[in-house]
Amino acid sequence: MSPPDLSIVVPIYNEVESLNLLIDGIAQTLRPAGRAYEILCVDDGSQDGSTELLRQLAQERDDLRAIVLRRNYGQTAALAAGFHQARGQVIITLDGDLQNDPADIPRLVARLEEGYDLVSGWRKARQDAALTRLLPSRIANWLIGRVTGVKLHDYGCTLKAYRRELVADMNLYGELHRFLPALAFIEGARITELPVHHHARQFGQSKYGLGRTFRVILDLLTIAFMKTFLTRPMHGFGVAGLVCTLAGFLVGVYLVLLKLTGASIGQRPLLLLAVLLVILGVQLFCFGLLAELLIRTYHESQGRPIYRIREIVGGSTAQG
Repeated sequence: MSPPDLSIVVPIYNEVESLNLLIDGIAQTLRPAGRAYEILCVDDGSQDGSTELLRQLAQERDDLRAIVLRRNYGQTAALAAGFHQARGQVIITLDGDLQNDPADIPRLVARLEEGYDLVSGWRKARQDAALTRLLPSRIANWLIGRVTGVKLHDYGCTLKAYRRELVADMNLYGELHRFLPALAFIEGARITELPVHHHARQFGQSKYGLGRTFRVILDLLTIAFMKTFLTRPMHGFGVAGLVCTLAGFLVGVYLVLLKLTGASIGQRPLLLLAVLLVILGVQLFCFGLLAELLIRTYHESQGRPIYRIREIVGGSTAQG
């Protein structure tokens, strides 16, 4: 069986009321286009009957595969499982709650084929609560854009289109699904966004709340470090270590000069500060060296180069 052109990856968690409508909507959108496709629904430990319904639908339909995880791992793990199982050259992700519109999929694919590696949906007219969803989302989008340098209006929109080779290079951990465009940017991807439709939730309740804000901030710090120092962590820790050591040295010189003038420095807080800064500087250097060793092990053990080739032109025929 030849691989499909499109793989539609849908993370599912307690969406039993939406499943039939969602899968039918995807099929009704893609069948008229005449392109081979597959739908991969990743059940992330649902407890409302979604698992049983997915098993039944997967046996009845030839365009659906159900991937059932052993427990609830979170959306990042569900997407990673879908990426690993997808066979299409283009991978589309969308939520399973019917708020994303499957009718937008052909538009995303068409935009991707203009030469982009990732097309991110932008819920321009978002149908969510203003205080608990829209305001935190706008703040998060602004903050992520400032830190990562990837300016998108809507990082949280699951509806995205990826080239297969792009997600093949990504290793997702924690809750990094919100930062897929930033991770793709680190890999050298060409990224754009496209306004998409967004519908009000028809069934159930949102799985997200204000509590995720703190997790977003922590993950953002990880992405910021990866973006700048992924292949050269010593540059980050080393500079901080130099600053601390130099500052401690200067404070120490100042205290020595005071001592030479006959002043007592034993009770001065600056003495403790000087010692602390020097020790901190040495520790940061040690952290930098350890990080360098870990990064080298990471790349060498996985055979991951520190570069990504977009294309090679010419030289197809050897000259004798």
